[in-house]
Amino acid sequence: MASVKGRAVEVTAAGGEFRVVEREFADPPAGHVRIRVQACGVCHSDSLTREGHWPGIQYPRVPGHEVAGVLDAVAPDVPLFKVGQRVGLGWHGGHCNYCVPCRRGDFILCENGQVSGISFDGGYADYVIAPANALAFIPDELKDVDAGPLLCAGITTYNSLRNSGARPGDLVAIVGIGGLGHLAVQYAAKSGYRTVAIARGEDKAPLAKQLGAHVYIDSKKQDPAAELQKLGGATVILSTVTNADAVEAVLGGLGSSGKLIINGVPDRPLSLNAIAMIGKRQSIVGWPSGTGMDSEDTLNFSALSGIKPMIETYPLEKAAEGYERMMSGKARFRVVLTTGA
Repeated sequence: MASVKGRAVEVTAAGGEFRVVEREFADPPAGHVRIRVQACGVCHSDSLTREGHWPGIQYPRVPGHEVAGVLDAVAPDVPLFKVGQRVGLGWHGGHCNYCVPCRRGDFILCENGQVSGISFDGGYADYVIAPANALAFIPDELKDVDAGPLLCAGITTYNSLRNSGARPGDLVAIVGIGGLGHLAVQYAAKSGYRTVAIARGEDKAPLAKQLGAHVYIDSKKQDPAAELQKLGGATVILSTVTNADAVEAVLGGLGSSGKLIINGVPDRPLSLNAIAMIGKRQSIVGWPSGTGMDSEDTLNFSALSGIKPMIETYPLEKAAEGYERMMSGKARFRVVLTTGA
């Protein structure tokens, strides 16, 4: 092994501008690997790095937690992984193995867990050095530019649904058809759920049906809760939006023992009718992304089912432009940086 040189797009301070620099990427230390980045998705959570909203973040820092690439170097003590293998790195940037959640095998809740692009430099670069226990193998059927967004938007929605308790044939509603939602609709439909997509505007209906939704509800013209009750009440409502009003508007659509799963972070605390929820034994839960193995399951299911993100690509040196495109909300639906490797 030997150190290599490459580009990195770093943020030098909270709220600072992106800066393209050349860096030396050292040999990976014990328990780590070095990945030659092929593609990296741009996620709204990258704003935590750009704006300094994550407590204790150290600068300069390279964002990016939707990394698809090829192993370039592997530490001698790392089993399983070998140079030349295609791997992905998501939000989960490794776990300690020794805290109580880790000892119970719940690695995503590790009390000392790292986050790619926050705890250490992420994928807006030619290379990433990362803990080996955070990696996922990428199946041959998936292109790098498609695999990247599946390592955050994909795993978050897929993992939420497969752990929701819903069974094939159950009514599952997806709120929002954006970066997460357009994947969630596909996962719900391909998993055999009776899939309802909820968004604002009649213009979203064709896309919802294209993605596999059996029913589309236009929340501008219809009461989504009432419409869901007409369909028998939702077993699961998966919210991918940040608008708290939109989330509250669907709560009444839950059926008995129904569950609202929060993927998107609402812009304010939610109000709820506790009496109604108690009477129907309903629940609201949050769901984080998942581990490297969860990412691998997501990638394999996506390849098997033909699920892909809708993407816009930008070269690495235009990372700032790609980031602004993502933050504008105009991207359809995920922005992906490519290194040209």
